[in-house]
Amino acid sequence: MLAPGQTIIGKLQVVKVLKGQTLTDIGRRFNLGYEEMKRANPDLSTWLPPLGAPVLLPTEFILPDAPHTGIVVNVAAMRLFYFLPHKPGQPQIVITHPVGIGRAKFPTPRGVTHVVAHQKGPVWVVPRSILAEHSSEGAPLPNVVGPGPLDPLGNYALQLGWPEILLHGTNKPVSVGWPVSHGCIHMFPEDIKQLFYLVPNGTQLRTVDQPYLFGWRNGRLYMVAYGPLKGSKRPWKTDWRRLLPGLITHAERVELRRHGQKIDWTRVGQLVANPRGVPVPVSGNEGGGLAHVLADASWVQNRLPAGSTWNGKAEGLATNAQFRKFYAGILTPEQRRALEAVDSLRKNTAAHRAAARKSKPQQADPRGS
Repeated sequence: MLAPGQTIIGKLQVVKVLKGQTLTDIGRRFNLGYEEMKRANPDLSTWLPPLGAPVLLPTEFILPDAPHTGIVVNVAAMRLFYFLPHKPGQPQIVITHPVGIGRAKFPTPRGVTHVVAHQKGPVWVVPRSILAEHSSEGAPLPNVVGPGPLDPLGNYALQLGWPEILLHGTNKPVSVGWPVSHGCIHMFPEDIKQLFYLVPNGTQLRTVDQPYLFGWRNGRLYMVAYGPLKGSKRPWKTDWRRLLPGLITHAERVELRRHGQKIDWTRVGQLVANPRGVPVPVSGNEGGGLAHVLADASWVQNRLPAGSTWNGKAEGLATNAQFRKFYAGILTPEQRRALEAVDSLRKNTAAHRAAARKSKPQQADPRGS
């Protein structure tokens, strides 16, 4: 629940890597996307993190600078916020989930639309632009893909007022946190299922592109840096000294004056140069910036948290080979390497299990021959 004027939610957490886990395994467990986990843990291997290594969970968020109405998607953060309807005087509840978005060539639209229809078991009528692209890459697609593991829309979809743009699930959860679509917004299967039954038709959906955000908490101004998306036309990295002051709200400036604080622009510049997706105080004298914030993160058990939308079980989804076919010519080299890493881990795990079963001594049947 949001308190009046609250702009920062959640808290940072840390877990230890368990045997056989990847960063994406941990991320899905704690409802975090691919890029969120990579950004927060730049020194850890995504696919082979050391057993017992500490992993930062960036589960603290500054809310987008937008009206707290309906669904708000910050494409720079690749994160969705749903502000549930509430009556005047009642506390507002916000739900947040990671998303995947459109790639630079086909960006997710910016602006405001509405949910116009719900589709369970959606049928993907492949847009002409995608058919043409795949045909030119030598990997033609069928005109229509029905429900099932090959359907990249997953099991649930919300149709929006924008033509050919959906908010939908996925048949490849590792792609949540990737800018890989032709503009659609996709979510973990369990998260879109939750929204499907929560969000009524007519709900407003707003998309914003906010790679840097400020928020006020406990008498200090905080900043989070996600970094600009590929293809961003604003010179954030080179002209941040001019652009970032305009992001600080009037209310935040009032609080700065009331507390007699100034912004530490050196620290702001460090966050721009090294975005970690973690809110860090940039005013006041207490604490030591990012290092202090990370040191204060709460250690938690590496298990499904209470209230998780996921049951922790793998679904019968598309294989990596099937996924590559549908995204031939679209996946970046990094994304292709990611799928190859998943394939390799699966093969190695299966081989180890088979070897363990083979070497396990057979016990005599207690009933005799």
